[in-house]
Amino acid sequence: MIQERKSRKGAVAGLIFAAAVLLLVVLLENLSTFLGTGAVPSIFLPTSQLFSVLKKAAVYSLVAVSMNLLNGFTGLFSLGQAGFMLLGAYTYAILTVPMSAKDTVYYLYGGSAVSFSLPDLFGGLDTPTGLILGVVLAILLGGCVAAFFAFLIGLPVLRLKSDYLAIATLGFAEIIRAVFQWQALGPVTNGANMITQIPTFNNFNITDANGTVILRLSTFFPFLIAILCIAVIVMLINSSYGRAFKAIREDEIAAEAMGINLAKHKRLAFCISSFFAGVGGALFAMFANNAQAKVYTSTMTYEILLIVVIGGIGSISGSCLATFLYVACSEWWLRFLDTPMTFDSPSDTRRILFIILFAAAVIAVDALAARSTRRLSRTIQLTDTGIQPGSGVGNHRSSLTRESLGVPVVAVDGDLQAAPEAYRFLGDLLGLSERAEQLAAYAEETFEDIANMNVPEEEKVRVYYGNGEDSLETAPAGSSHGAIIELVK
Repeated sequence: MIQERKSRKGAVAGLIFAAAVLLLVVLLENLSTFLGTGAVPSIFLPTSQLFSVLKKAAVYSLVAVSMNLLNGFTGLFSLGQAGFMLLGAYTYAILTVPMSAKDTVYYLYGGSAVSFSLPDLFGGLDTPTGLILGVVLAILLGGCVAAFFAFLIGLPVLRLKSDYLAIATLGFAEIIRAVFQWQALGPVTNGANMITQIPTFNNFNITDANGTVILRLSTFFPFLIAILCIAVIVMLINSSYGRAFKAIREDEIAAEAMGINLAKHKRLAFCISSFFAGVGGALFAMFANNAQAKVYTSTMTYEILLIVVIGGIGSISGSCLATFLYVACSEWWLRFLDTPMTFDSPSDTRRILFIILFAAAVIAVDALAARSTRRLSRTIQLTDTGIQPGSGVGNHRSSLTRESLGVPVVAVDGDLQAAPEAYRFLGDLLGLSERAEQLAAYAEETFEDIANMNVPEEEKVRVYYGNGEDSLETAPAGSSHGAIIELVK
């Protein structure tokens, strides 16, 4: 009941936050329309770099979250995101080139082999129905094509693990990029040439009869699609399938012993991740105004992987925040690093700024190291003869109770299954022998909650068994060699 209530609160909070973000994006993009071009700062003009960064970041955030679903939550190290983005981008571009522009786009091949256009089937890009239905359907089909190819290559590839899986998926991405540039496929893919004249984000701007823009939605649309897709991924992660993915990540043997079909769930995670990567590829084609195979290189995959690592493996919000930070730095804030920097004099402003930034980085590293040292010092050494308190920890045996230590205990270098034995050991050491079995039973009852990581981090105590005052070598539970209890705060 409590967990369901928390889930509802989280869903409502997420919905409110998403609505606020979409409203803010619309307001920022239309400030110049509402107030006039001269009344707003240049950064809020429609041609500002800000909106280019926001559009690209929205696309990349979706792809980063899709990669995190596979790498962070399922534990499968895949480097094929660029290949699946390429499939989504080309599917979208091929299906949305207007019939009137096909001869121009495919002029080297005498026209296109695809004799229809989805927007034209629904009335054309000039009509709301043709634009919305045609574009959205093409985006979804781009994701489906990527998921289909993921299913095919997943049959043999998902038997591999770790680096071998990464190499195989990276090889697939490079092969598919070369295939799409093959001249024999020119009537479909336009060979090595780009496919242009496709619907872009700007097509969603609302205009009057004279063609004047009255409401800009070119940034709103990628944000809307990205938020909807990320919401679906979050719901998937919080479902029974998501728990199965996380169980596979933690221990495949234990997951299989609990009845989880490894092959099925790995393939499912791989296909779902590829589907959303394909959707992201279609959105990227809209952002770039074209589709061209040479753009989707391994470098793009490494960018997405870097974003996932910066944001934190297994963190959805971290991936989204890291995406906007990375795109803003690479496309805007740090562009000056591309040009050679020379200092004209010792008092050059850029020289002083560089020195300040370098010094700040050094101080930050030292501060983090000092913080880690202080955290490690917050330990208690328990032996069969007494208690040796660490800094900042009380030295009274009466304070070392089940309540003050916190529950549950995570024992033996994070081995969750050792928690019951850890309680028995602690019960003996703390003079609570009569409650040892009660504590162990509590640990066994809450093992499922521990495994699902439902217990707040501040309520955990990590226990290490050792054969000396400073040793962390593992010893059998219940031995009289002592233990170190680290208070995790």
